Amino acid sequence: MSDDSSIRAPFSVNKKTFFGYSLRDLFFSASPSVLIGLTIIAVTLHYITPAPPRKIVISTGDGEGDYAVFAKLYQDILKNDGIQLEIRPSKGAVENLERLNDPKSGVQVAFVQDGVGGSESSPDLSSLGSLYYEPIWIFYPSSKNTVHRLTELAGKRIAIGATGSGTQFLTQRLLHASGVDVKSAQLLKIGSAAAAQALREHQVDFGFFMAPIDDPIVKQLARDPSMQILSLDQAEAISRQNPYLHHLVLPHGTIDLKLGIPETDIDMVAPTATLLVRDDIHPSMSYLLLQALSQVHDDPGIFEKRKEFPTDNNYEFPLSDEAARFYKSGLPFWQKYLPYWAASLLDRFLVVILPLLALLYPIVKAIPNLYRWRIRTRIYRHYGELKFLETQLQPLSGQNSLHRFYSQLDEIEDRVNQMKVPLEFSEHIYSLRGHIDLVRARLLRLSQQTNLV
Repeated sequence: MSDDSSIRAPFSVNKKTFFGYSLRDLFFSASPSVLIGLTIIAVTLHYITPAPPRKIVISTGDGEGDYAVFAKLYQDILKNDGIQLEIRPSKGAVENLERLNDPKSGVQVAFVQDGVGGSESSPDLSSLGSLYYEPIWIFYPSSKNTVHRLTELAGKRIAIGATGSGTQFLTQRLLHASGVDVKSAQLLKIGSAAAAQALREHQVDFGFFMAPIDDPIVKQLARDPSMQILSLDQAEAISRQNPYLHHLVLPHGTIDLKLGIPETDIDMVAPTATLLVRDDIHPSMSYLLLQALSQVHDDPGIFEKRKEFPTDNNYEFPLSDEAARFYKSGLPFWQKYLPYWAASLLDRFLVVILPLLALLYPIVKAIPNLYRWRIRTRIYRHYGELKFLETQLQPLSGQNSLHRFYSQLDEIEDRVNQMKVPLEFSEHIYSLRGHIDLVRARLLRLSQQTNLV
């Protein structure tokens, strides 16, 4: 028995290695770290930096003004990046604010004039910047005496804009500062088209309109010889008392050089149109919108200089973090050179990978120790079997007992010889085989002492 058992195939050294490591053992040693890393990445990407949506909703205005026109331009630009911009008409800036403040409305972006609302009443909103001037036009019949101050509107019938519109809100604010309110004048909340018609039919004495110079209704009224534009001689004082307003001058002949319309310079005040977003809008969406604003609003106008807009000048709402970075240093590096989807994915990845590396470093550093522990555990398991067998050797009860012990010892040695281990662990295997031979020699001595051989 002992002679046969001494002729054994040598144990095998694993040839499938990676820099000296067993691929199988390396796989099982590194799997926990890889699994932990992938889990952290998946959870972080899903909950902390979720994928950007493919659709956002913008609230505009009554569907006839410039808000709808600009929103359509944004829509075409975002479409190139695979983003759907849903345009939702509204009564105006006041309703836009209500929608933005209501997380259940689905609206994430909206147009609002400076001076309508503020961060105190809308703490979850921020600004992407001011877009252009919205002059406040005050038209009245040419047959009336020339008016230069808002205080002179007391006792008059005044069209102040539709209910819920920014025009109505700001007009009432301006009139109130000049002592004109519902007690001293008849304030009619009607929209631009209705107000223009009422002026022509002498149903109102003054009409307030808030729109760019190229607005069709403004153009028609400005060219109408029966109408004149009120020039505010206190425009500078008004703008200084109300930081959200700007003093603008409409030069003589700007609307029509040939006819000389207007006949004199017109002093006006104007807020700027602002694009507001909810604070929970995805950062990538903010950057896409900022890109669209830069393309649409950077051209010069009658009141605007080239590249003057969009701008970070805003008095009522704080700039979003993305807008602040955009106006300071432009787009993030990746979005300048990569398609939107690739830049978004890379940004999300970087948000995760840096803290993940710090977290996984000690785990990855432990892989070699884990690997060695795994190999030693396999070897020591056979030591345990050998120790258990040795404790049962005495006394030998007969020939069957002797054969059983030899058989168990041979099985242990066969398993050891079949082990595939890296070369650096060869000494452990040789040591184990030496201990197997010691147990076999002891078994032989015991069998001789009991005359079983």
